[in-house]
Amino acid sequence: MKLASLRDGSRDGRLVVVSRDLKLCMPAAVATLQLALDRWDEVELLLLQQSDRVNSSSAAGFAPFDPAACLSPLPRAYQWLDGSAYVNHVELVRKARGAEMPASFWTDPLMYQGGSDAFLAPRQHIPLGDAAWGADFEAEIAVVTGDVALGASVVAARGCVRLLMLVNDVSLRNLIPNELAKGFGFLQSKPSSAFSPVAVTPDELGPAWDGGRLHGPLLTQLNGQAFGRPDAGVDMTFDFPTLIAHAARTRPLAAGTIVGSGTVSNRDADGGPGRPIAEGGLGYSCLAELRTVETLRGGKAQTPFLKAGDRVRIEMLDAQGSSIFGAIDQTVAEPGHRE
Repeated sequence: MKLASLRDGSRDGRLVVVSRDLKLCMPAAVATLQLALDRWDEVELLLLQQSDRVNSSSAAGFAPFDPAACLSPLPRAYQWLDGSAYVNHVELVRKARGAEMPASFWTDPLMYQGGSDAFLAPRQHIPLGDAAWGADFEAEIAVVTGDVALGASVVAARGCVRLLMLVNDVSLRNLIPNELAKGFGFLQSKPSSAFSPVAVTPDELGPAWDGGRLHGPLLTQLNGQAFGRPDAGVDMTFDFPTLIAHAARTRPLAAGTIVGSGTVSNRDADGGPGRPIAEGGLGYSCLAELRTVETLRGGKAQTPFLKAGDRVRIEMLDAQGSSIFGAIDQTVAEPGHRE
């Protein structure tokens, strides 16, 4: 099934069940997605029945679904834990700031806890107080968990995945080096993220979901031009159950915890860091990777970070070419713009 949270004047929106083709929706049996996750064992069947109804041949009379009316599926969450499962991305970004990559990064996942109290809507402007901060997009996959027990194994974590979404994890690249130099992690350099209009249960994804990884190109456009199309199921060093178990090693995770994959990144066929789409490559899921490749090739980055008016679109299509999650489609706001 597919679920979305529509604006209704409240912080958490009104949960709706959305048709597979993203054309129709109906009010869900529970008011919010967090409430559904808290009561998943008792409401899942009701929601599945509603999904069958909105997908039926007699679905006339249901409301049209408008992605522009959506908040992020979870407009706020108890936890937003972002991993860095694509080690190719980690290696490239660290090169950009002159940092070596420890060998342990290939065996022990990186993860940080981001701000989760005010996610951006999928069509909301990206606020940017100062262009000198170096704003960047990061196209990712995320899962939403049920309750995860303290010390859960990877096998147990596999059964805790309730939903999948797409992410634009906004990063302020020029603030990151000084923050990390303090040895205490990201804060100001990681503003609010945005998630896809729709969250999807694993069964809805068919063979694209193998229980740990979501397979298929993650499509990113910048200002209407194709920027990246790496396959999310390729070069993912740590799958989602591994990331969940890593997070739960010393604490339980509450239902509604969001775990991100980190920026989706593929190596080139020759093992190199990847080529732009214009050169026949798979492109990139963030500006930082392209800028690193430009630096490695020519001595300096050529592509600027985001500026006011730039538009970022992130989407994934199924085998028939239909949007699975709906698109994150955001424009960078002018300084001082408020929504």
